[in-house]
Amino acid sequence: MKHLWAPWRMSYIGAAKSPAGCVFCDAVTGTDDRRHLVLLRRAQAFLILNLYPYAAGHVMAVLNRHVGALTDVTPGEMSDLMQLVTIAITAITAEYRAEGFNVGINQGRVAGAGILDHLHVHVVPRWNGDNNFMSVVGDARVIPESPETTFDRLKGRLVG
Repeated sequence: MKHLWAPWRMSYIGAAKSPAGCVFCDAVTGTDDRRHLVLLRRAQAFLILNLYPYAAGHVMAVLNRHVGALTDVTPGEMSDLMQLVTIAITAITAEYRAEGFNVGINQGRVAGAGILDHLHVHVVPRWNGDNNFMSVVGDARVIPESPETTFDRLKGRLVG
């Protein structure tokens, strides 16, 4: 069996050991949305760029509350979370002309969660013939723009 390694993720994953060191909790309480790459906030959730994206435009809808299980999410939190997913899909489609999306939650370490105990939904744009999962199969990641450029492009598409 061949092993594929993604060592660049360890600094990101390692920062999320407890609520005090959770990158998402830091973004909740932070006041500089650009520094934290927070695109949009709702009462119980927010939309943030993925610092290690699989594709340009890869965002995450994240709960404000530090909770790790989908079964512990309140109806209001779920509503804000899914509204942000829908808003993200609309903005990414308009700005990047995405032809499809992978939308998903990795709950628990064995499911692939890099940040445990702070629930978030990945929204990954896809295009016909894309190679945005190269990091899994080819040990390479091709992202055509910086997180700051992605932030600026999507921020202009998000309303309310």
